[in-house]
Amino acid sequence: MLLFGVGPSFAQSNATNATPPQAPAAGTTAAQPVDPNPGAMTLTGSVDFLNQYMFRGIRQNSTGLVTWPAADLGIAAFNGKGGLKSVGINLGTWNSLHTGHTGVDGPSGKLWYESDFYTTLALGFGGGVSFATTYTAYTSPNSGFSNVKEFMFKAAVDDSAHLGKGAVKPYVIIAREFDTAPGVGQADAGNKAGTYMELGIAPGYAGAKASFAIPVKVGLSLGNYYELNGVDSTFGFFSIAAIVTVPLGPTTNFGGWNLHGGAEFQKLGDTTTSFNGGKSTQVIGSFGIGFTY
Repeated sequence: MLLFGVGPSFAQSNATNATPPQAPAAGTTAAQPVDPNPGAMTLTGSVDFLNQYMFRGIRQNSTGLVTWPAADLGIAAFNGKGGLKSVGINLGTWNSLHTGHTGVDGPSGKLWYESDFYTTLALGFGGGVSFATTYTAYTSPNSGFSNVKEFMFKAAVDDSAHLGKGAVKPYVIIAREFDTAPGVGQADAGNKAGTYMELGIAPGYAGAKASFAIPVKVGLSLGNYYELNGVDSTFGFFSIAAIVTVPLGPTTNFGGWNLHGGAEFQKLGDTTTSFNGGKSTQVIGSFGIGFTY
């Protein structure tokens, strides 16, 4: 997840989206009435197409089309009735393919810009409270950026039981880069390993025919995450998006499939504006297909 224009800079989510590196406008799966796979393992996958890839406000391409293939294996390791309600483990891969100057049209001539591996341990508690720890290795098959290693911690509250349709599902993320050197292994290609913080909400509505989500988030530097010319900017970006997910028929023995699409608006800080060619805003459009089994 690094930006070609500013030295190694890097991409992804979404893993915002907890995920695998966080995707700007990736879809969310609509509620499904029947589960053909009631076991302890769940496989999800998606392919998304975007006009622009922004990783935590840092631009990853300025030309061409971006494609995001992703796959995730979720394991329900524990379910209980005490203070600890659940333990989940996720293993996954997230990738970004570029046709523009950070891909096929770039120095390497190769499409595969980013390949990430992540693993998550998630703990669920009473009252909808959850805490997850994720390790992610961000790599670039076409040498668009230096490898980045990161631990991310996410605390979230699902307030649906209390607020119903008015639930906002707040969360906070703190991520720390490690095993770095000046200009190497960092999202901003800076001199020091960075610490990132994200505050967000994820209100939405899930129906039988479609689901809607309006995620809002703010990306901040807790230290050296948005460095530029030796100066660290606290504010990285503000984002608001609108996402629609439509199931492709009922869930079957082949899983539940969906089409999703969305639009995202980002307002950038000083450092991320510089990385974005001097433009302080960015609009991202996406559409894709996903499945859960």
